[in-house]
Amino acid sequence: MPVYAYRCGEDGAVDVVRPLGAAPPVLACPTCGGDARKMITAPRLALGDRARVAAIDRAEASRTEPAVVTAPPPRPARPAPRPDPRTARLPRP
Repeated sequence: MPVYAYRCGEDGAVDVVRPLGAAPPVLACPTCGGDARKMITAPRLALGDRARVAAIDRAEASRTEPAVVTAPPPRPARPAPRPDPRTARLPRP
């Protein structure tokens, strides 16, 4: 379930876990009972799986700190083709 961020005028930030789309725009503060308004915040992507977080971090780093290379990457070695057994008895020049 997503975590919604609210801000109370007296107590500050309050995090509330609610089902997706079920968070009201104004909530009673759990500490003082006053009105806490919903804030718009960045999504918490750090709670995702490690592969996705690593991909996001690499994309962010490449935007401001691109990797400097001096040559193109080497071509991968292609394995030699395996001989076709159907052509083994053909005459060779």
